[in-house]
Amino acid sequence: MISITEKEFKQLSEYIEYKYGINLRPEKQVLVMGRLQNVLNSLDIDNFTDYFTHVISDRTENSEQVLIDRITTNHTFFMREAEHFEYYKNKILPYLVRNVKSRDLRIWSAGCSTGEEPYTLAMINRDCFGNEKVNWDTQILATDISQKVLETAVKGIYNNEELLSLPMYWKTNYLKKYNSRCSIVKDLIKEDIIFRKFNLMDNFPFRKKLHVIFCRNVMIYFDNITKNTLIKKFYDILEYGGYLFIGHSESISREKTGFRYIMPSLYIKG
Repeated sequence: MISITEKEFKQLSEYIEYKYGINLRPEKQVLVMGRLQNVLNSLDIDNFTDYFTHVISDRTENSEQVLIDRITTNHTFFMREAEHFEYYKNKILPYLVRNVKSRDLRIWSAGCSTGEEPYTLAMINRDCFGNEKVNWDTQILATDISQKVLETAVKGIYNNEELLSLPMYWKTNYLKKYNSRCSIVKDLIKEDIIFRKFNLMDNFPFRKKLHVIFCRNVMIYFDNITKNTLIKKFYDILEYGGYLFIGHSESISREKTGFRYIMPSLYIKG
């Protein structure tokens, strides 16, 4: 086992926080050391000082991508915090259908991980619009900093046990058999999602304001300053009356933002 000193951990964690906003607290030192062992071994590097030098000197940024893939925790599943999807289906979508005259829905799944969240939203959209969908632009932007999880999301292949919580109608109409153990998302759902690598610490590239942002269980890895800065960016890029979903374990300081509370982990701009 290659050990990481406190100085090396501080150097690496400060770099990760600067680049990605992820706050690796001191108690994560052993976790970081464990997750990077195979990386150092594959590079024939025997200490974390040399590894850090290797990462920041790699102009291809491949080493940095490997680092962030190993460090980030990407745990999600279909219908996670299901009441969010119910509210989106029963309240938000009908409101948007009535009020978005351009018929251009702009929805962002920020921190989409392996794709379960945006695929669920795309299925809900497909149910809502039915034959009218051809008259709407309902493509969902789904982003993450991890290239590894995005590759899984794009494939859209899931173990059948992971799909047990989905309605039978969805499993019949929006997925198909891949092999004896797995199913794959059909193209009519895949084409409704644009997967992109994106770092939430970067400037937002949107030309038009958004109607809904899902950023759930992402900000738990940020310190308060980073979180408040990101929330301000979300607020600015949303349409008036736009919605922000966050994770149940997360909260927003209503004294420091213009967001209005609707229910736990759901806020509206206005």
